[in-house]
Amino acid sequence: MRVGTRTMRVMRRAGVASVLAVGVLLTGCAGIVPMEPAEDANNPLCAEVSVRLGDVAGLTKRETNAQATAAWGEPASILLTCGLQAPAPTTLPCLAVNGVDWIVDDSLAPTFIFTTFGRTPAVQVALDSNVVSGSTVLVDLALPVSSIPQERACTNLADTFEF
Repeated sequence: MRVGTRTMRVMRRAGVASVLAVGVLLTGCAGIVPMEPAEDANNPLCAEVSVRLGDVAGLTKRETNAQATAAWGEPASILLTCGLQAPAPTTLPCLAVNGVDWIVDDSLAPTFIFTTFGRTPAVQVALDSNVVSGSTVLVDLALPVSSIPQERACTNLADTFEF
């Protein structure tokens, strides 16, 4: 009976060691967030944005595997991609946050997609609104994104008609 108990303890310890080893391996792999670069990711203006990025909404910036991208949170709750084609005028809502205009797409709520308007190349941010506030994220990203010159601004319907 003692041999069985000892064998069980050894197996249990080996099992715990295996789980810890797998956990360490997974943690190492989880550090890099897999993303796809945008078509114009090598644009020097995207590099200007990238070097100005820090922590956002209290979340630590993580390493990604694609140029001109960024991610924050564990798991990643905010994803940024620079180098997109500038969006055409749209009927989607547009917000001005600290001098940066953002088109808001909430069709995948609770995931919100914010795309800069009037800047070339465009920057897009996808975030999980169950984890972070869109307004906090956009405020934190305003300075880095504003390194891309603004060419146009959002207008609302009232701006287009004279009364």
